[in-house]
Amino acid sequence: MPVLLPVASHLLLLPQALLSMALGSPPVQPTPALGSSYVPGSVSAAFVTCPNEKVTKEIARAMVEKQLAACINLIPQIISIYEWTGNIEDDSELLMMIKTQSSLIPALTDFVHSVHPYEVAEVISLPMEQRNSPYLH
Repeated sequence: MPVLLPVASHLLLLPQALLSMALGSPPVQPTPALGSSYVPGSVSAAFVTCPNEKVTKEIARAMVEKQLAACINLIPQIISIYEWTGNIEDDSELLMMIKTQSSLIPALTDFVHSVHPYEVAEVISLPMEQRNSPYLH
């Protein structure tokens, strides 16, 4: 029969962030690796929905060519349900997940609005706090 350990010893097995959350204290911020020049929040992920594959690829390719984005993932077959002009809409769309420098978000947003076929194009961005330095370089 296994020996039951006190609950406190099991907490030692939790990652530091979960332990901090469980105890109600702020999460511990990881320190950057030696030689890393990454500043948390200096890279962002932006999200843009598009009506079809042709439009999505054209906009994505142009953003990379204009160096507004380093990489864009195209996620097909999403369903968007939203209110528009008093009606509930249900549309099949594609989603672009765009990786870029946070400083480029305003120019990226302006570009998307200038070429996107929607009257109001979605551009949502989130700064990346976590990092994989080799990938970001």
